[in-house]
Amino acid sequence: MLRHTVGRAYDDLAHLAERGPLRTRGALPVVRDIGYFEPRPGALEVFARIGAGDRLRAMAFRLERGRDLRWRCTAVELGGPRRPRADDD
Repeated sequence: MLRHTVGRAYDDLAHLAERGPLRTRGALPVVRDIGYFEPRPGALEVFARIGAGDRLRAMAFRLERGRDLRWRCTAVELGGPRRPRADDD
């Protein structure tokens, strides 16, 4: 998915991949529910509920269609607090 991300979302997704937050012992992660909201044409805000054993996590991401008509992930979050941005100092 990294090749389909832009800007801050790329860094956030790479960070999540390093941490492996969906890894569990025993039960494999399973998508329990998905949904989306279209705030404007060419943009989707999507969520997924992911279960693994007795744990349930939430994942949210934003997709935007570029001028080349390709969809790209522009933001991603997986449960918990957001990582601070370097420009937020």
